[in-house]
This record gives sequence, C-alpha cells and structure tokens, in this order.
Amino acid sequence: MNAPSYTLRRSSRAKHTRIVVKAGQIEVVAPPKVSERNIHSFVLAQQDWIESALRRVAAKTREVPTLAPPNYRDGVAIPYLGRQLPLRIETSRNKTPRLDLRDDAWFCAKVPAGIEPDQHSELVRQALIRWMKSQARQQVQHFVDRHAPRHGLFPRSIRIKTQKSRWGSCGPDNDINLNWLLLLAPPAALEYVVVHELCHIRHRNHSAAFWELVAEHVPDYRQRRLWLKQHGASLMQGL
Repeated sequence: MNAPSYTLRRSSRAKHTRIVVKAGQIEVVAPPKVSERNIHSFVLAQQDWIESALRRVAAKTREVPTLAPPNYRDGVAIPYLGRQLPLRIETSRNKTPRLDLRDDAWFCAKVPAGIEPDQHSELVRQALIRWMKSQARQQVQHFVDRHAPRHGLFPRSIRIKTQKSRWGSCGPDNDINLNWLLLLAPPAALEYVVVHELCHIRHRNHSAAFWELVAEHVPDYRQRRLWLKQHGASLMQGL
C-alpha cells in the first residue's frame, strides 16, 4: 500500500510524530531523531484517518464564505481592515498595474492601456496583494512601536509572510513572522496577533504568565481572539 503524499517538518519541540491535515495538504511533524522509515510506516497506519480528515476539511472549506469578490472588476468591494471598500479600475501609461487607496475610502487600480478587459481581474488581484503586503508591514511596525518598549519586547526582525494556517509566530531568535491576511481583519485583531507574538519573546509558552502579559497590553484580548476564531477561516481564503 502506498502512503499518501505528505510534507515532513522536523521540530525539536515535538515529542511524538503527529499528522496535521489542512485543505488538500498533509503535513507530518516529527522529532529530529525519528527515522523516515518509521515516519512512513506511521503515515501508512493512519491512512484511513487521514482520508477521513481530508474529507472533513474539504467539507468545511466549501462551507466557509470568502471575503474576496469572484473577480476584480470595476465597482466590486475589497476587504481591508475590517471594511469593504469599492474598487475603481482605470487605464494608464504604466507598464505594470498599480493600486492605491484614495481618501481612505476606495481603491483605484490602474492597468496598462491595451490590456484586454478579461485580463484585468488577475492583474488587479496581483497588484492588490503586493499593496496589501506593503501595508501590512507598516501596520505591524506601528503596533510593534506602540507595544514593544513597554516591557522591552523588541523583535530581531519582522517578516510579512503568506501563511495558510497560522497568523503569526516568534522564532527562537525573536524573529517575528506575521500573516499579511490579517490586513483584511479589523485593526484590533491585527494588534492582538502582534502583541501575542511579542509576548512570546518573554514567555515561550502559553502559561498564565504569558496571558497576563498579553492582557497588560490588550485587556480585551479574549474578545479579539474570539473574533479571529469565528472569522479566521474566511480570512484564510485570501484574495
């Protein structure tokens, strides 16, 4: 019997080999010293469970509404910081598509003249994602500057990433990774995730002391975390 295809991630924190099933993806997390042969045998033994989990995840994904429009045409609404802002498409002499936020109220996408209208949607989407990533860095830095000095929670670096299952992480050297999709959520949700990862610089776990530190920065963190749990699946659908 052939094992289903999977990606392998070694983790020094893992005490046992485990399987993480996402939409169309299978990830095996294993301690560094477990042999690949044993990992392969483990996956084979769990094949029925994996197939069942894939079906459950696929069913949930179909049920999750997306915030993004089906295509990026003039007049559609674009999710940004918890709001839905209208999109206007214009042609320009630029060779590459550009996107700007006007008056903090609407998006203007400029596409090169001569591009067929049926090609606008993907070009606008790509320009929008580039813009969102750039804005995410600015927004994250804003919240880091606000909260880091209070308890000396200074990250070594800040990276904006595209992630399908995590909002953020704090590496062993205090490198903070944040998911740019948080820019689709209200600012309070983004601020909570930034604070959450900054607090991991002091506490590498989710102990009571960790949550007390989070609460010092955002006293209503429970409500913000609940919002992400309730709406996170839609955010993860992306643009």
